[in-house]
Amino acid sequence: MNQRRLFVSAIAITLLLGFTVTTVPSRAATEEEVKQKKADIRKMANDTLARLYKVQPSAQQAVANAAGYAVFSNFGMKIFLAGGGSGRGIAVNNKTKKETFMKMAEVQAGLGMGIKKFRLVWVFENQAGLSRFIDSGWEFGGQATAAAKLSDQGGAFAGAMSVSPGIWLYQLTDDGLALELTVKGTKYFKAGALNK
Repeated sequence: MNQRRLFVSAIAITLLLGFTVTTVPSRAATEEEVKQKKADIRKMANDTLARLYKVQPSAQQAVANAAGYAVFSNFGMKIFLAGGGSGRGIAVNNKTKKETFMKMAEVQAGLGMGIKKFRLVWVFENQAGLSRFIDSGWEFGGQATAAAKLSDQGGAFAGAMSVSPGIWLYQLTDDGLALELTVKGTKYFKAGALNK
């Protein structure tokens, strides 16, 4: 009987949280609010890159020599059977210096409870991969796990995970560089209002 009550309570809380989030009225951001959001995202990206370069110095060369990179901050929560997360970030074309502000959304299913925060740094070796990421977004379906590509010689991408040919991903937690990346139903897309 206790398990049934716990299950019903978990469903009720999940539905209530979902209803609350979707019924909050939205309004257009003012120009000043948009400028502040952009400044906050740039600061997060710069802080994240500085942290990455401290724990993995070779990453600085990888980012500098790449066609471009993207930096995201994620916050996620899981309550019993359902969970999700969201984040914001910026993609930068190293050649043109053009910035594209982006969002990420994550959906999780399965038993669990907790809160997680992490930062991601995507590195694109070629222009085609960067353009695809910015223009079409990126989606990890189901659950995907990638182990860090470690080599005896190290190299520019030591500590990064290869998620596709020419596309590398560093995941930073509060404890440092993660050696394994687990993504569940995560989607990356342009943040329309911030790119006008």
